[in-house]
Amino acid sequence: MFSSMLSGDFPRSKMLTLVVIAIFVGLLLAPFLFPGTRSLNTAATICIFIVLVASYDFLLGYTGIVSFAHTMFFGIGAYGVAIALETMGPGWGVIALGTVIGLILAIGLALLIGLFSLRVQAIFFAMVTLAVASAFLILASQLSWLTGGEDGITYRVPRVLSPAFKLLDDKLFGVRVNGRVLSYYLVFFGSGLLFLLMMRLVNSPFGSVLKAIRENEFRAEALGYKTMVYRTLANVLAAAIAALAGALMALWQKYTGPDTTLSLGIMIDILLMVVIGGMGTMYGAVVGATLFVLAKNYLQNLMGAAADAMQGIPLLPDLVHPDRWLLWLGVLFILSVYFFPTGIVGRLRSDS
Repeated sequence: MFSSMLSGDFPRSKMLTLVVIAIFVGLLLAPFLFPGTRSLNTAATICIFIVLVASYDFLLGYTGIVSFAHTMFFGIGAYGVAIALETMGPGWGVIALGTVIGLILAIGLALLIGLFSLRVQAIFFAMVTLAVASAFLILASQLSWLTGGEDGITYRVPRVLSPAFKLLDDKLFGVRVNGRVLSYYLVFFGSGLLFLLMMRLVNSPFGSVLKAIRENEFRAEALGYKTMVYRTLANVLAAAIAALAGALMALWQKYTGPDTTLSLGIMIDILLMVVIGGMGTMYGAVVGATLFVLAKNYLQNLMGAAADAMQGIPLLPDLVHPDRWLLWLGVLFILSVYFFPTGIVGRLRSDS
């Protein structure tokens, strides 16, 4: 059963297996293990970014395509749901309609970008995607009548997903099972299904061809594979998964804006997560997204506690001041690249 769910792609390392199981259990039981609002939001963000990072690694790690438009597809999925809910009101049919519209638009744009740009060299394709993503970000910021402009859109979701809804009258293991918890599990299981779909894709014959194209495109072409077709399909599939991840983000946050879905900063974060976790492995998305989101949310707090504990010691409190958390996050990234050049997953597998 587990072999079928994971498409035969196991961690192949005892330590990695333990890490993946710990992340899975932590996310599965997050509402009960970490019942606070901030911790639950962190867990939901990890779930969504695992899918988003995995879909980008499908392009970069498995196919060798460098794209800077991935957040554009993420934003299209989120805005599809957000605009539908804002204009037509809360409803499951409205959510489905917004998701489908966002999915169709993301697939259409990915197909156009692939057909017109993947024939050029890698660096030029990356520049084309960066230009398209930047133009889309500007467009979303200026079309205030549709997207809310830079302020974004705030909307209502079905009542069953709102904190006011109570599934049980009594608490379960000390936790009130309300709409917020149900919304989290919608994100959790939705992300899980999308991740398993990605596992199936990369371990299918289609995924094997993509890896062959990554290793040697000319040899794959000589063997009779139409590399342009495969690369375009990979771009379309990755865009579709990213759009669905954006739809989950829209349902969870109940707010969609340029800064939360379309910004270049999110694209850089995705790249960092792929590199930290390890390219060319779906487990890298799990480890990289979890570590990065946790560091981004809690490193500042840990540094504040460390600064308070070091009061009276020259220089050290200033060195670990919470305002310098971005500096230390950068240092941690440099150290991870130096000591784990193939990513954390690659290192754990090589040590097994």
